[in-house]
Amino acid sequence: MRFGKESAKLEFKRSTVEANKPRSWLKTVSAFANGVGGSIYFGVSDDSRVVGLDKPQQSAEQISELIKARIEPAIRNFVLEPIRTDGKDILRLQIYGGVNTPYYYTGDGSKTAYYRIGNASAQAPAAVLNELLLKGLHQTFDVLETKHRFSDYSYTLFEATYKQKTGITLEKPRDYHSFGMMTVGDTLTFVGALFADQCPIYQSRMFCTRWNGLKKGGLYIDALDNNEFQSNAISLLADALRFVRHNSFVKWKKSGTGRIEIPDYPAEAVHESLVNALVHRDYMIQGSEIHVDIYDDRLEIVSPGGMPDGKRIQDLNIDDVASIRRNPVICDIFNRLKLMERRGSGLRKIIDQYPQDIRPSFRSTEQSFTVVLPNLNYNKTSMPNGIENGIDNGIEKNVKIILNTIITNPRITQKKLAIDTGLSVRTVARELKHLRNTGAIKRIGSDRSGYWEIINQ
Repeated sequence: MRFGKESAKLEFKRSTVEANKPRSWLKTVSAFANGVGGSIYFGVSDDSRVVGLDKPQQSAEQISELIKARIEPAIRNFVLEPIRTDGKDILRLQIYGGVNTPYYYTGDGSKTAYYRIGNASAQAPAAVLNELLLKGLHQTFDVLETKHRFSDYSYTLFEATYKQKTGITLEKPRDYHSFGMMTVGDTLTFVGALFADQCPIYQSRMFCTRWNGLKKGGLYIDALDNNEFQSNAISLLADALRFVRHNSFVKWKKSGTGRIEIPDYPAEAVHESLVNALVHRDYMIQGSEIHVDIYDDRLEIVSPGGMPDGKRIQDLNIDDVASIRRNPVICDIFNRLKLMERRGSGLRKIIDQYPQDIRPSFRSTEQSFTVVLPNLNYNKTSMPNGIENGIDNGIEKNVKIILNTIITNPRITQKKLAIDTGLSVRTVARELKHLRNTGAIKRIGSDRSGYWEIINQ
């Protein structure tokens, strides 16, 4: 019999069960029951070699008794079976994901819930434990009641967006009840509060930064642009999209029918990544926010909370990832607003916006989920099958002002550029860096005594 490596659903234990030291494997029982389930093989070493058990029947009895005595609440849906392979006896313990979460290991004077992260079983932090408690109550965070009253808030943006996308005018309070945004009374749920014009959810925030270079921080200027947004979900999406447009470029070349454009980041991939961050993030992590970090070569979007089932996205085939929604009602609202699809194909859609030789990547930990979108124009000086004719971006006017000033005075310094154009030093530094990186201009000589050369205007 052949085994794979230890994983999110598979663990090996070499020796026989020790009644006085059961925590080493019972914590994995707790983790599997709190997640999607898994198997423990007793009599198999960490490198998946079969070593066998001396007394498999005695070990089986100890396993059953210890699960009953040390796991709370009781786990009823597990299977323990003997297996003979390579002339040796081993045991397979199959644990199924439970519905009465959280399942605790009790012993050693403690009561601890575990969860599976990668191929290890770890103590559940507060945010994960809260999710398990809600799962055991068959609830999700977004439908919990808040202390806020519906009558104290306005929904102008939400209603206008819904009317624009669907052509339907919302009726108060009937539609808000049916959407799950308020209770039978006048109390808002968390999803209702999240879409209010005066959103009272503090962690509904997004920090956006355009860094100077390939990492956070730089030799002279740490950030070329930054903004912190705290608002409702619709505004956060619009603000983040605007920030990315403002800090990215579109390369283009002329063609017989117009012009061919290649943006730094495909618009659909950016939109999908930001929507995923907003709807799937863990809002129960207090003081948390989404981070949008733009570097010279990539755009990273980091949202609070890992995969709901504890798996690591980097260990999975994207096409096999199950659609598990941490906030199903928030997802439903975004779908009603036609800002996302219901079928859970977001990651595949992001990948499909990129060419085969340049691929976005995803990684997750127990506390965060990160999407990395490569800059399609980084270190590229020409368009495919042709000569690059220009660059545009969200602040093309600033670029033209800077280029025209350089043409008039090629020896102008960066500081003097800011004075003559009326732009901030930060804006001038950002645009000059983009123009140099994309091959539009270059500096001949030193910053003090050299001059600018226009390569392609």
